[in-house]
Amino acid sequence: MKKILLSTIAMATLVSASSTATTVKSKVPLLKFSGTHYLGFVHDSETDTNEFETRRNYFQIKGYFDEESKDYMRITFDTHHEASGDWKVRLKYAYLYLDDILPFTGVEMGQVHRPWIDYEEHHGWAYRSISKVFVEAHEGAHFTNSADLGVNFKTKTEYLSSELGIFNGEGYHGIEDGNGLSGEWRVTGHLFGTGKAHVHTHDTYLDLSFLGQYNTDYKVKGTDFVWYGLHAVYNQPEFLLSAQYITATDGGATKEGDGYSINGEYRIVEDWNLIGRYDFFELDAGEERQRTLAGASYKYNKNVEFIANYLNEEVDSVTQTDAVMLTAQVKW
Repeated sequence: MKKILLSTIAMATLVSASSTATTVKSKVPLLKFSGTHYLGFVHDSETDTNEFETRRNYFQIKGYFDEESKDYMRITFDTHHEASGDWKVRLKYAYLYLDDILPFTGVEMGQVHRPWIDYEEHHGWAYRSISKVFVEAHEGAHFTNSADLGVNFKTKTEYLSSELGIFNGEGYHGIEDGNGLSGEWRVTGHLFGTGKAHVHTHDTYLDLSFLGQYNTDYKVKGTDFVWYGLHAVYNQPEFLLSAQYITATDGGATKEGDGYSINGEYRIVEDWNLIGRYDFFELDAGEERQRTLAGASYKYNKNVEFIANYLNEEVDSVTQTDAVMLTAQVKW
């Protein structure tokens, strides 16, 4: 994350290593720029293919309205590789965040975070570069994605946090038809009082969460989509353990079903981790999906982490993917 402090007339001069001056202008006193990149290589023995990949390229700007406040406007862009071979730039987030509009509560308005995925990626599963979380992954439950148009109220206290929102419900890259809305939630108990903290691997925390979504007129008029689940995670400096159970009671043959996911990290020595994960989801219509992931990661520095892992995916006991993946996860 790079910070740029601007003068009271919202102008500043940045000097590069070559002493060439660049003027940056803004109507806010503080800008923050950041980027995230997932770069990789995959060998899939099932399909006998080899591919270099750039799975994600996020570029983000936050404009703070006051140097001391937490109110800001955020915009985040992401690249996406189409099956046709074309590259597209997507709008991932574009929202206004206002802090403390209610006691212990801020709100996002616009194209915002949905309640669950961002939490899990910061508390239970830190490797989106090699796999999406269980509720989002196509090979898992595939119930939701990470952003949508709407409002999201975010509450933080030491022992309880929550996100409660109303959204269009189709997701940020879905077709919006305006027929229904989606109420979505996360309520988390932080048993060790870490609800207001930005936790890291060296922290000790134990969280229990209730999550879900009630989406009316989901893609088809008169059809609702309802799912919910429970999640638990325990972390201490030496290891992390996480488990969840989710079920969909409405949504049709392609959604209704239930399943679970477990994952863990064992930090063998400083900067080296062993990671593992197993997902299982069964549709009421009969289809079974299983995913097994195992690997190791090395933290090269605060910006770069390298990951090597094995991934196997099966549908009704028929192997779909049997791959070795190499990944560089970069943040700046």
